[in-house]
Amino acid sequence: MYSILIVVYVIVCILLVLTVLLQQGKGAEIGAVFGSSDTIFGSAGPASFLHKITAGLAVAFMVFALVLTYLSAHRVEDSIMQDVEVTTSPVTTEPVEPAETAIPEATEPVETTETIVIPETVETAPEPVTGVKEPETSK
Repeated sequence: MYSILIVVYVIVCILLVLTVLLQQGKGAEIGAVFGSSDTIFGSAGPASFLHKITAGLAVAFMVFALVLTYLSAHRVEDSIMQDVEVTTSPVTTEPVEPAETAIPEATEPVETTETIVIPETVETAPEPVTGVKEPETSK
């Protein structure tokens, strides 16, 4: 169902674009490529006929857009995990007490020998050369 609606929506989009491009503008636009519109639709027919078709396709475009948006928001996809049985471990409600073999607290302060690393001084980049040196010519 969803795939069929998408195909119909794409067809409506293409037809809407074509009817808009076929309409006669202020100058000779793409409608002139297919010949005079007077010969196809009559002398007064193209404006009302093309306008009605365009309006109908525009309404269909909007309706399909809303329907497809609604369906895609409420679409439920099958999962490969839906038939897998879930097993859970029993939950204990008893509090866990700390183990007796925990690390004993240090009673004496421990002296550490830390080495302090001082970063070396970094040379800065040389000053940019403002003048251009003439190459020396050998005689």
